[in-house]
Amino acid sequence: MDKNNNNDKSYKIITEGGSDEIEIKKSRFIGQAFPIENAKEAEDIIKSVEKKYWDARHNCYAYVLGALSENQRFSDNGEPSGTAGKPILEVIMGAGITNTLIVVTRYFGGTLLGTGGLVRAYTQASQAALAASKTAVMTYGQKISFSIGYDMVDKIQHTFGLMEIPLDNPTYGVDVSYDIIVSAADVDKVITTITEITSARATIIKGDTGFYPI
Repeated sequence: MDKNNNNDKSYKIITEGGSDEIEIKKSRFIGQAFPIENAKEAEDIIKSVEKKYWDARHNCYAYVLGALSENQRFSDNGEPSGTAGKPILEVIMGAGITNTLIVVTRYFGGTLLGTGGLVRAYTQASQAALAASKTAVMTYGQKISFSIGYDMVDKIQHTFGLMEIPLDNPTYGVDVSYDIIVSAADVDKVITTITEITSARATIIKGDTGFYPI
C-alpha cells in the first residue's frame, strides 16, 4: 500500500469483521463491519448485503480506504440526509481505523425516530459492529529469516519470548530456521541481538519491507 513515504506512521485495520444488532422503538439496526482492500470489494459486499436483506427499509454504509484514510464514501440509502452514512463514517474515523466498511441495515419498526434518534441509532449500531470485530495495528517493518544451531534454540526462544516477537515457520534441518517480522525501528537491534546470542554463527537474511500487523 502506498503511504506517500510516510513509513514512520502506523494505521489500524480490521483483521476479522464482526456484527451486532440493536433495537430502538421496534426498529432493528443490524451493524456489520468488514475488512476491505479496495472500492470494488466494498461495493461487492454492499451489493451482497442488500441482496441478503432485500426486505429491509434501508442498507446504509460508509467505508474508508488508504493508510491515511484518504478515500472515503458513505450513503444514507434513503434516510434523511446526514442521519446515517455520515454517522457511520464518523465512527470509523473516530476509531482511527481504515480499510474498513460498515453497513447498517434497518428494519423499520413503525415509529419515526427523528433526526437525532437516527444519528444515535446508526452510531450505536456501527460502534457495536466494530466492537464485535478484531483489529490490528499495521506498522512499517521488515521480514527477517535466520538459521541457528540446535544448541542456540532454547536461548533464542527465551529471548524472543521476552521481546514478544513471534518465531514463525520453524524449519528443522541441519540447522533450525525461523521467520520473524520486526518494526523498521527495531531491525538493527534485533539483528544485533541474534548475532550476540549466537556468537555471530547465525545466518541472517533480510526480507521484504512493508506494513505488517506487528
